[in-house]
Amino acid sequence: MLILALLQLGAWSLGPFSRNGIINPILGPNPKSSFPCPMRKAPVLWEHDHVFNPAAIARNGKVYLLYRAEDNNGSGIGGHTSRIGLAFSDDGIHFDKRKVPVLFPAKDVGKPYEWPGGCEDPRVVQSPNGDYVMTYTGWNRKVAHLCVATSKDLIHWTKRGPAFAKATFAAMWSKSGSIVTKIDHGRPIAAKIDGKYWMYWGERTLNLASSPNLIDWTPTFGPGQNLLGVLTTRPGKFDSGLVEPGPPALLTKQGIVLIYNGMNADKDGDKTVGPGTYAAGQVLFDTHHPDRILKRCETYFLKPEGGTERTGQYRAGTVFTEGLALFKGKWFLYYGAADSYVGVAVAGGH
Repeated sequence: MLILALLQLGAWSLGPFSRNGIINPILGPNPKSSFPCPMRKAPVLWEHDHVFNPAAIARNGKVYLLYRAEDNNGSGIGGHTSRIGLAFSDDGIHFDKRKVPVLFPAKDVGKPYEWPGGCEDPRVVQSPNGDYVMTYTGWNRKVAHLCVATSKDLIHWTKRGPAFAKATFAAMWSKSGSIVTKIDHGRPIAAKIDGKYWMYWGERTLNLASSPNLIDWTPTFGPGQNLLGVLTTRPGKFDSGLVEPGPPALLTKQGIVLIYNGMNADKDGDKTVGPGTYAAGQVLFDTHHPDRILKRCETYFLKPEGGTERTGQYRAGTVFTEGLALFKGKWFLYYGAADSYVGVAVAGGH
């Protein structure tokens, strides 16, 4: 019943989401946070420049954010080293941070994929056995690899390597994994559909993958052994430039609801948002055919407003959704603001 209450009245999508009464950003950089980097063998100011694109999960009466933090080594988008920090909150809005990152490049199984660019853009789900599974992008500044890590407490993580390590796609560019979840006893957990876990992933075009165990993933292929594209761009729309998954998808009675991020094209895009702007939309897939679209929003439900959503390192403006937590009867949707800060919008409880 709770999930139905948080669906838009008479519709299939989640929301409506509002920033009203919230002072964004809720999380930002800390130029004093120091961490002994095992790769550089020296202290680094690991969250000096930017904090953004968080995963979110509710646990033991708190909301936890696993956020991407960029240090001050390097410059430009993709030119820093990223690490994953952990923040926690009693109300979903005011957060405290751990002093050191919980996932970072080291001399381990992730090194070939993560150094020197780091660990980027996490998304987190809870598995049926209670463990946590993170998908994140390993960035070696040559090829992006969608990677997996697991944890029992959100603090200590075991890297499992690339999600597609056992697939023919292992060496190719991959990122942004949104695993399908369902509500179980008031919490989202990873959901099997027809005996498999499913994940939407990729950028520019959304692809699909399946797994028996949430660690080893196999991409879904279409005709000619090409990756099957399940969501593409639309001329004239806010998602005319590219599409990319948002937070973990959610299985409802209507189907699989996926919040996704869309970039507006420089030309022939949506005239109500600027060229290159990132906004958020929603799409509904068929439960037993996760590649089949049933409904898709005509326009965005969340777009950049003023302030830090347009004044960070991505000046075209960004709300990049990655974290969705069900907390105290409400949905808290966390997003990266202009690749520099973290914001939140809330649905339910009215």
